[in-house]
Amino acid sequence: MILSVSRRTDIPAFYSDWFFNRIKEGFLYVRNPMNIHQISRISLSPSVIDCIVFWSKNPKPMLGRLDELKDYMYYFQFTINPYDIKIEEYVPTKSGIIDTFKELSNKIGPDRVIWRYDPIILTDTLTMEYHVKYFEELAKRLEGLTKTCVISFVDLYKKTERNLKGTTARELSQSEMLKLATHLALIAKRYGITIQSCAEKIELASVGIQHGHCIDNVLIEDLLGVKLVVSKDKNQRPECGCVQSIDVGEYNTCKHLCKYCYANFNANKVHEKIMKHNSESPLLIGEVLPEDKITERKIFSFISQKCLF
Repeated sequence: MILSVSRRTDIPAFYSDWFFNRIKEGFLYVRNPMNIHQISRISLSPSVIDCIVFWSKNPKPMLGRLDELKDYMYYFQFTINPYDIKIEEYVPTKSGIIDTFKELSNKIGPDRVIWRYDPIILTDTLTMEYHVKYFEELAKRLEGLTKTCVISFVDLYKKTERNLKGTTARELSQSEMLKLATHLALIAKRYGITIQSCAEKIELASVGIQHGHCIDNVLIEDLLGVKLVVSKDKNQRPECGCVQSIDVGEYNTCKHLCKYCYANFNANKVHEKIMKHNSESPLLIGEVLPEDKITERKIFSFISQKCLF
């Protein structure tokens, strides 16, 4: 099985103590976001966890403890965008983030640190020219530290639109996407970086950008030196190329409070939830309640297909 840690929140930045405690204990609990009293118990046995995919804007809290993951294969989806506090309110400074990116890449290798430049937003000040300029600045500083960059274009869902209220943020037209992608692909190539798109309908192969897979079976096979028997994740939107994984996060818990985030409803909900975090609990947020039902999730390796139970 592949663990996603996590599309729903930034566990490396804010909850790494909890995650390392769960690794030590050998299991964790995940609430079903559609049925909060339904809890799955997830085994973290290295015999069934083929790979862990971390998603983060600041994995610095993990860097001194990576040896605790020595029994697991893992890689990072590491987001560095060109936005300031008006968009990414509590993300650390770019210089600090780039230093962390460099340290992480030096520890585990550029194959295992994927640079995410997403979502791409246009405003009156965040123009096409702005993105071209700052993408090159970032690519220049990340040269040799990563081999892949993942891009996406902002989708203004209702809650995203609400959180971006007061800005001039807008979605890009198809022609704008193609024009900007052309520039970014040329820049990335100069610095030895290949761009992939994330969950986008638009075809960008003509400018050298293929549809990507953030939970990437091909990358995992290369890292492990084996073949996986794994299907596309049916729980993601049709444009998503990710393969099956189990996400261990919880919505409305990311303290970066980025205005474009689809995983946070609003800041008040986030503050309410994070007060319930206990790094010693099997759950990321809160404790098991009397009305909760815990079910053992059937976990198996995609390599051997040998069921644990």
